[in-house]
Amino acid sequence: MPTLTWPVDGKAGNEFSKIGIVMTDLNALVVFAKVVEANSFSEAARRLNMPISTVSRRIAELEDQLGVRLLERSTRNLRLTELGSEILEHAMRSAELSEAVDNLVSNQLSDVSGVLRLSAPPSVSDTLVGPLAAAFQASYPNVRIQVLVTDRMVDHIAEGVDLVFRLGALKDSSLVARRILTYRHRLVASPAYLQTCTPPQRPQDLLEHRLVAFSYRKPQNIWTFRHVNGKEKETLTFQPFLSMNDFAGLAPALLAGGGIGDLPPIVQPELVREGRLVEVMTEWRFQTFDLSIVHLGNRHISRPVRVFKEFATQMAPTLFPDLPI
Repeated sequence: MPTLTWPVDGKAGNEFSKIGIVMTDLNALVVFAKVVEANSFSEAARRLNMPISTVSRRIAELEDQLGVRLLERSTRNLRLTELGSEILEHAMRSAELSEAVDNLVSNQLSDVSGVLRLSAPPSVSDTLVGPLAAAFQASYPNVRIQVLVTDRMVDHIAEGVDLVFRLGALKDSSLVARRILTYRHRLVASPAYLQTCTPPQRPQDLLEHRLVAFSYRKPQNIWTFRHVNGKEKETLTFQPFLSMNDFAGLAPALLAGGGIGDLPPIVQPELVREGRLVEVMTEWRFQTFDLSIVHLGNRHISRPVRVFKEFATQMAPTLFPDLPI
């Protein structure tokens, strides 16, 4: 390790006072103090968690700003110049100030508290948002959560919503999205219903069945399918036997043998897992969707929003480990 020596021929206070430069770059002063404290550029870089090239550059920039040399450097030795010794006192004060500010901010951020306002469609409210909220509050008990369940587009500002669970691509460029799940709907029916008919093989065969679909005030529905071979695509236009704007409400009808319908795999996933509903026409599939959590694209989002965003990203896949895609 290089040997660092201090000048022994007195202070350089007069020289320092003659410089006449107001030093505003506290970061450079902190780096300088760390180099002296560590007695090494490389050790200072390790303690500051930054590349050694950055440490060297910050010292050089500080010297350029002052127009003087602070350290004499050789392969094995570092030596403070007279002016460097004087400036070290100011640098050490800057380092102490920087550490105090960091501690203050760290303490502020470690206290995750306040109100978190979420919005989500009904299809994810019970099996995804509910468990996420409960688990999050178990870890952060000082956060109160308010959830608005709706299928409509939410105005983040006017309605005071922090995070929105949204399917599909964003159209508003002012929003920022973090994908948490990717999946496709499945076409399902109860075993009892399938025993009463010939199961469909192609999309057009579905017209011979009672179809159950997510819809509201629309006389017709459209389903688009792609074959697993990646080449064929078919679109089916039909009038549902039963329609509802709530997937959770369609599940009981399908269980009761009401027909064939599409169901997101995050809506009562145990129904397919336990065989109470089975996927039909498995070679023809719906498109894949991304489910994201979305917020306004401002830089300084609140601590509860930031933490919940990361929490949901990590936890959501554990709730649904085998989603169809």
